[in-house]
Amino acid sequence: MFARRTSESETGSAEWQAALAAGWRRADILWERWQERGNAAWASGDVSLARRRFLFAWYLARLFFRRGDPRMATSIANVGFIAREAGQFGRASRHYARARRLWADVPGMIDGLEFRPRVRSSLFHLRMETRHRETYEANMRARISNFVTEAGQALEAAEEGAPSPHRLYDRWRGERPAVFDDARKLLGAALLICARKQDEPDRSR
Repeated sequence: MFARRTSESETGSAEWQAALAAGWRRADILWERWQERGNAAWASGDVSLARRRFLFAWYLARLFFRRGDPRMATSIANVGFIAREAGQFGRASRHYARARRLWADVPGMIDGLEFRPRVRSSLFHLRMETRHRETYEANMRARISNFVTEAGQALEAAEEGAPSPHRLYDRWRGERPAVFDDARKLLGAALLICARKQDEPDRSR
């Protein structure tokens, strides 16, 4: 089913090939793309498309990701989000409660992250990153830790039916790493959680 959802132009793209070369599975790439497109669809007002994309990503996560994968929590939360916006409050509450339980383990994963060298525009930048590797990784861990904390707060607010105190997907497009490593997976898990914004009307019915 998932192969049919992926066009030939996508699988032949440079980004797709780079992800595979870095050791990502097709499931990793598809999950990220479907969550991106679900968030984009919601932002544009296409609720039906958002629902389909989030459901596809959830099914895929259940098939291919281990229970402790942070992306499982994101998948469950986004299914909870569309349930709540459809007025299915009991189902949404159950999904959010489970997502929060899973997310509670995510901060403990940050110290174990391995970072691949970032793509730089010059040899100078690459040498500087190599020379100051420990400082660079410490800064990255601190930055990701902040996003993980904010994602947890967004889940807490969502479970209570409140808008997110933080903007998540809006920042994903700027924060998304150019390389495919575990840090990108964790960052995607944090910033691809779909949440109603402070200034966004409640569409639940």
